[in-house]
Amino acid sequence: MSDQRPRDENDYDGDGFDGADVNEHLVEGESPRDGYATFGIQGESFGHANEEMDLDEYVAEHVIGDGSAGPGGETGDAADPTERALTTGIVGDNLVSKKAQRSGDPRAAAREAEEAAALRLRAREIEDEILARTPENNPEPSLERVRRAMELLGDPQTSFPMIHLTGTNGKTSTTRIVERLVREHGLKTGRFTSPHLHDFRERISLDGEPVDVERLVRVWDDIEPFIAMVDHESTSNGGVRMTYFEVIVVLAYAVFADAPVDVAIVEVGLGGAWDATNVADGVVSVVTPVALDHQRLLGDTVEDIAHEKKGIIKPGAFAVVAAQVPEVDEILREQCLEVDATMLREGDAYAVTAREAAVGGQMISVKGLAGEYDDLFLPLFGAHQAHNAATAIAAVEAFLGGGETKIDDGVLRAALDAVTSPGRLEVVRRSPTVLVDAAHNPAGAQALREALADSFQFNRLVGLVAVLADKDAEELLLALEPTLDHVVVTRNTSPRSMDPRELGQLAAELYGDDRVTVVDSLPDALDRAAALADDEGVGGGVLATGSVVTAADVRMLLGVTSS
Repeated sequence: MSDQRPRDENDYDGDGFDGADVNEHLVEGESPRDGYATFGIQGESFGHANEEMDLDEYVAEHVIGDGSAGPGGETGDAADPTERALTTGIVGDNLVSKKAQRSGDPRAAAREAEEAAALRLRAREIEDEILARTPENNPEPSLERVRRAMELLGDPQTSFPMIHLTGTNGKTSTTRIVERLVREHGLKTGRFTSPHLHDFRERISLDGEPVDVERLVRVWDDIEPFIAMVDHESTSNGGVRMTYFEVIVVLAYAVFADAPVDVAIVEVGLGGAWDATNVADGVVSVVTPVALDHQRLLGDTVEDIAHEKKGIIKPGAFAVVAAQVPEVDEILREQCLEVDATMLREGDAYAVTAREAAVGGQMISVKGLAGEYDDLFLPLFGAHQAHNAATAIAAVEAFLGGGETKIDDGVLRAALDAVTSPGRLEVVRRSPTVLVDAAHNPAGAQALREALADSFQFNRLVGLVAVLADKDAEELLLALEPTLDHVVVTRNTSPRSMDPRELGQLAAELYGDDRVTVVDSLPDALDRAAALADDEGVGGGVLATGSVVTAADVRMLLGVTSS
């Protein structure tokens, strides 16, 4: 394990850390896009959710390039947006085809530009329609509405096998690792995770990429009448409309069936038993570490939470269970016995046998269900990510070969090498180094602290912390106290963000007044944190954490939007 893989020290593309279950749920009407306009970010405006905008305005603002050189090297600076599209050939997400640009028809690119802009506008309208529903932080504990929608649509969730994941911490990273491993075997994958960092299409991915706008719009137009029918039936009987998260799940399963995918890798939104994703049955169920979080909805003890999460373990399934506290382990064991599922425990059926920090990640060795895998490079930081990878390997072994077939060494190495987990101990800037992490509960903050000590060395580390008001901010700050030389507290773009003065007072009680700075605006707070990190010259760093919203906001402020 002493040989570290040669790697450019700046190669941190997508380096991640799941120091938290990143299921911090948006309130009604809340979207990462909506808050950024208040930051005064230079460049594209993100604050038009409630504005009327005609097609030419939208093309001009969101789709057409900034006077880039057109054919022949001349600057396309036409006043008419479609003319400008024609001369630049720059349209949104490269939605104008090269064929149209080379066709010789001067209006072909313009027509495609208009069509692309119309699709993007329609996608935004769809997102706003869904956001207008009951937010996902206030779920309605019932599967009835989702089951009815699935029934009306012909049960698309039965058209593909599923690997289903729950847990408190680590499930998003584990979901991403599982998906990458399965895809490396040549299978077409659908991946569902939540919440998103920057674009709600991130939640629904095909072969590792957010669902394309055309498919999103087409599938939504197909399913929307059936969602309206369920809304009508429910409200007519004194119930509620389908919630935001319920509708997103229906859309995801419909997209996966439309693709069609060979396998879906699905992360629960909250809990398990009555989570909307649970209308589908996983042939492999994965439970990452269970800890306290979302107590208002799931219960005040880890036992209560485990009883909710065990609901994804279905009859005859493989249950891949990460290391748990004994109380949780016993609850999951009883569920497996009750439904005749095969329980595959970390430490018994599979394990991390060795790990060592390396440039850009770590080297790990894993005992899988079907064999040993030595000296694997994993481009994620922290011991918890090694355990996430081992759990993912076991899940894929169970899915592809019933736990009896070893994963091909080349396939495994190629897949792990390509793994990313944005917003999880991710380096988003140098000089000073700025890290973002989505940790938002005490267990996640503890894992973050250990990963920092394991993988980074800073002369001075300044925390930039914004926490949602319903989270355990005191324990989160306490977990990070030994690691942070100073903490700058602020607010993020969520309306649920804790007041910075209140958070600052709490931090001062734990850190002392001289180690705490309160800044109301996140952009100003980021600047202040960077300046404090630079106070002692080179070797300083900034850690932005406390919420997935905080991680997303700082990524956006620093121009990092890849997911």
